[in-house]
Amino acid sequence: MQGKRQVLCSIKNFSYRKWGREIMTSGKEDYLKAIYIISEDHELVSNKELSDMLHVSPPSVSEMIMKLQKEGYVDYTAYKGSKMTRKGRREAGKLFRFHALWEVFLVEKLHFSWSEAHEQADGLEHQTSDMLAERLDEFLGHPEHCPHGDPIPKADGSRKGLTFRTLSDLKEGDSTTIRRIVEDYSLMDYLQEKGIHPDMRVTVKEKEPYEGPILLATEAGDISLSYKAVEQIFVDE
Repeated sequence: MQGKRQVLCSIKNFSYRKWGREIMTSGKEDYLKAIYIISEDHELVSNKELSDMLHVSPPSVSEMIMKLQKEGYVDYTAYKGSKMTRKGRREAGKLFRFHALWEVFLVEKLHFSWSEAHEQADGLEHQTSDMLAERLDEFLGHPEHCPHGDPIPKADGSRKGLTFRTLSDLKEGDSTTIRRIVEDYSLMDYLQEKGIHPDMRVTVKEKEPYEGPILLATEAGDISLSYKAVEQIFVDE
């Protein structure tokens, strides 16, 4: 859940939609994104989980969930939680899809760093139409992952291929492939500077006790990472 909270930490506030898409407030978008992320781990999302992730009061969560249910984005069951409807998943998935496509464009074509691209994409995702996203996707050659490894949702809002095993779970001598990295500004800068990237093959060479640093053997040479960082790097299951 720690990594999921950080995915939401840099969501900015935008309050409108252009080119004929449904108008939605920034608050609703934030809730939809949070429900989308949590529901990838388990279907029913509790109000407490949303309160913890978005740092809002329980009454505020209850009020927004009622609005989202009324508008057909979630199905809410008292004392159990909210389940995303097809409409809600499609809308939330589009936001993540638009964001990821812009990240790919900014990194590959304009040579932004991961963190710089993430910041710019936070704004661009809210100004993107379905037609623009389709053209951008085609221009980029239909990428399947964003620069730091998250699977890009399909047009219907669905996405597959998420891994939840972290690099910190491995023991000395274990080998694996890095698949994705949590969207955290300082983390992304730190790992890019270290030369860490998705699809990188690594072997745990040394693992210090008491959450000490981890030494990785890679094709580029040995790389030492903090325990805090490896907790936020996801690898093959």
